Amino acid sequence: MERIEHRAVNGGWQDVYRHRSAVLDCEMNFAVYLPPQATTGKLPVLYWLSGLTCTEQNFITKAGAQRYAAEHGVIIVAPDTSPRGDDVADADGYDLGKGAGFYVNATQQPWAAHYRMYDYIVEELPALVEAHFPATDARSISGHSMGGHGALVIALKNPQRYRSVSAFSPIVAPTQVPWGEKAFTAYLGEDRAAWKAYDATELVRTSTPHLPLLIDQGDADEFLEGQLKPQLFVQAAEQAGYPVTVRMQPGYDHSYYFMASFIGEHIAHHAAALRG
Repeated sequence: MERIEHRAVNGGWQDVYRHRSAVLDCEMNFAVYLPPQATTGKLPVLYWLSGLTCTEQNFITKAGAQRYAAEHGVIIVAPDTSPRGDDVADADGYDLGKGAGFYVNATQQPWAAHYRMYDYIVEELPALVEAHFPATDARSISGHSMGGHGALVIALKNPQRYRSVSAFSPIVAPTQVPWGEKAFTAYLGEDRAAWKAYDATELVRTSTPHLPLLIDQGDADEFLEGQLKPQLFVQAAEQAGYPVTVRMQPGYDHSYYFMASFIGEHIAHHAAALRG
C-alpha cells in the first residue's frame, strides 16, 4: 500500500492510498480523511460511495466533509467507483464500465473478472482500513446517486456491519429505471429475479435490524423522475414498517452543491449512531 497524496485540512490529514486489490484484481485508489483526534486513539469510520463517472477525488475535493469529520471525530474513507486498469473491461458511455461499477458482484463476462465492487466495499476495504489505520470496527455508510444505491444496498444486506446509512439522490429502485436496467443486464445477466439482490426498494421489505436511515433528495434534480424515483423506496419502507427519514430539499439539483449544503447534517447523523 502506497500513500500518493498527503494534505493538511481542518487539523487532520486528507490522504489517498493506492493498493493492489485481490478482490478486483487491479490497482485501486481510496481516500482516507484522518481527523485530528486520530493522533490519540482509534475512531469510527464513515464509508462514502460516489456516483457515476466519479473517482475517489470528487467527494474529497467538493463536499467539504473534512470540517464536519474533524468536529465529530470520524474517519472518512472514500474509494474509487470501479476497478481500473488497461486490462479491465469498459464500455462506451458514462453509465457502464469504468466509473460505473454499481457496487455489485458481476456474474457475466467480460465484467466478472474485475467488477466485484460489492465484495470490495463490504469485506476487503474495511479489513484494510482497520488493519492499517487508527480505526475501530464501528462503521457507517453513505453515498450519492449510484453511490447512494450502493450505500443503501450494502447497509440493508449487512445491517450487522453498519451503525447507520444515508444517501443523497440515490438510485433506490435500479431494477425499474434505465441506469439500473442497463448496468444490471450487463453485469448480472437477463434474469431480472437476480437483480433484486441489489435493489434497495426490494431489500427494505425484509431487512432487519433497522438502521438509522436518512435520504436527502433535491426537488430540482434533473434525474428525479426518470432515474431516482424515491417514492418507490418510501412506499416499500412504509409497507415494511422500516422507519426512514426522506427529505425533499426545494431548489436543489443533483450536483455537489447539494451535497456540500447538507453533508454536515449527514455526518452528524452518522456520528450519533457511531458513538451510541
